[in-house]
Amino acid sequence: MDVTVQDDEIDGPFGPVPVRRYSPVAGGSDALAPTVVWLHGGGFFRGSLNQPEADSVAHALARQGYPVVTVDYRLAPLPLLGWLGSRQKRSNRYPVAVGDVLAVVQRLSNSVGDAIVLGGASAGACIAAGAALRYQDEGGKLSGVLLAYGFFHRTHPATMEKGHRPRGHRRFTHSRWALNLMNRNYLGRAPASADCYAFPGGGDLTGFPPTLHLIAERDGMRPSAELFVAELEAVGSSVERHLISGSKHAFLNHPNGNEFATGVELMSQWLNRDAPHERTHEDESAFGLRL
Repeated sequence: MDVTVQDDEIDGPFGPVPVRRYSPVAGGSDALAPTVVWLHGGGFFRGSLNQPEADSVAHALARQGYPVVTVDYRLAPLPLLGWLGSRQKRSNRYPVAVGDVLAVVQRLSNSVGDAIVLGGASAGACIAAGAALRYQDEGGKLSGVLLAYGFFHRTHPATMEKGHRPRGHRRFTHSRWALNLMNRNYLGRAPASADCYAFPGGGDLTGFPPTLHLIAERDGMRPSAELFVAELEAVGSSVERHLISGSKHAFLNHPNGNEFATGVELMSQWLNRDAPHERTHEDESAFGLRL
């Protein structure tokens, strides 16, 4: 299926939010799947719409017939060196990224209602989960949530099994102390002061939307992902969990890998679990973005 791509921006609470729309060319059919709002990872402080975890995933899902909107949410400063940056960059901490994402979801809901699936990878998964919880608490409704190798807790749970541990440079960059430092940098303060929309793990998840959770096998963030799945199940939320055998963190950044193909196929199958939502061509073009 052919895909058209368009860069746009919308007005958010902290300024313009760049987005990129991936629209499947559906041959004139009005039966369209829910729109996926997708967030890249990068530890809250790096990443862009051009990295494979954003662009390749969006292209792959759009070729399967799912409209995708990727969000260039504002990034927090570089850990430890944030004080060297501009005041504006230092201020791009929580809740800025969540606010950027909610602005996109709210604008999109004007044209497609609740036919929206919010998702992301790694830090993007944390932002997506927090935004989904806040959107729900403010009276919004989503069709579902897609999460890939995410982490969701203020402090990262200890790795319980040797098989969880990453190898190579990630033994250090994804060690528990480094991940906790990343969380603190995102907040700009001690993690204990975080609310449930910054890190939803451990909070009240009652009524959380149906969720697909893809977990990397050898990943320092896996304990948080597994615990979040258990927390969702404990409150009766619908959760479909898949452990991607042999995978490492950020496997969606490698579009030529088998793990990438497996992940995208699982997402596509899960998105197709219900009958498509009916929308008109007028609805599809009514996102209301401005160049």
